Amino acid sequence: MRFGDKIPYEFAELAVAVGNASNAAVAASRLGLTSALRAYVGNDEYGPQCINRLTEEKVLTDYMVTEEGKKTNYHYVLWYENDRTILVKHEDFSYSIPEMNEEPKWIYLSSLGEQSLAYHQAWATWLSQHPETKLAFQPGTFQMKLGIDALKGLYERSEVFVCNREEARRILKTEENDIAVLLKSLRALGPSIAIITDNTDGATASNGEHTYHVPMYPDQPKAYERTGAGDAFASTFTSALALGKSFEEALLWAPINSMAVVQQVGAQKGLLSREALEQFLKDAPESYKLESIV
Repeated sequence: MRFGDKIPYEFAELAVAVGNASNAAVAASRLGLTSALRAYVGNDEYGPQCINRLTEEKVLTDYMVTEEGKKTNYHYVLWYENDRTILVKHEDFSYSIPEMNEEPKWIYLSSLGEQSLAYHQAWATWLSQHPETKLAFQPGTFQMKLGIDALKGLYERSEVFVCNREEARRILKTEENDIAVLLKSLRALGPSIAIITDNTDGATASNGEHTYHVPMYPDQPKAYERTGAGDAFASTFTSALALGKSFEEALLWAPINSMAVVQQVGAQKGLLSREALEQFLKDAPESYKLESIV
């Protein structure tokens, strides 16, 4: 695309209340968990639309904040063929940890704006005071930019850590491309389970005792639009653990929701119910299995 050009497009679709954390909350809700979202919207027209949409998905919005004088985050996905580029702008909200009715079993932390370092540190302190709560950490662009040292407490406290191959290299500031080596380096930062997704080449995960590669679940049909595939994988893996599934079972669940979400436009439409996901697992081809990595 040349700057200044007028470029025709086929259509536009508004996907309300999407984002890494909200996608995870919707995925968990559809899989049968009770999920609540702590996120911020502005007092503009779009904010109430987001909250209403989450309510429709049975995501609890008790901890949502509508901040006066701010605009709700609004991102643009430029979609070409089956891949995309996302234009991102985070509003500078007054982040704070909510008073919760009860201690959650899991906290799922993902993309936040670059002015949110103090908020991350507050969560690290909160987690240190609530050792029974498990943390799933799927870092976004600005969290990776903040660096390992700034978020040391969160890396150390993570039960589950998920990123893709290029993100792992960026986080570790390395040219290393071997996933087994990258996983070992990520786990050395503290996470009990580290997972690296690798686009259509599936994902590799390690819990220190076992390392497995799981293939992509066969597209049925071919992928339509890939936004949200990584969120679906990470949130489904975490949700499976929260539902009492083993490390191995959770790894087989995660790619199925990734496959389903890329059949639709946006990051939430294709997310599956537990019943639908388990049916896909039952109908999986023989090739869909874990490969142990030594």
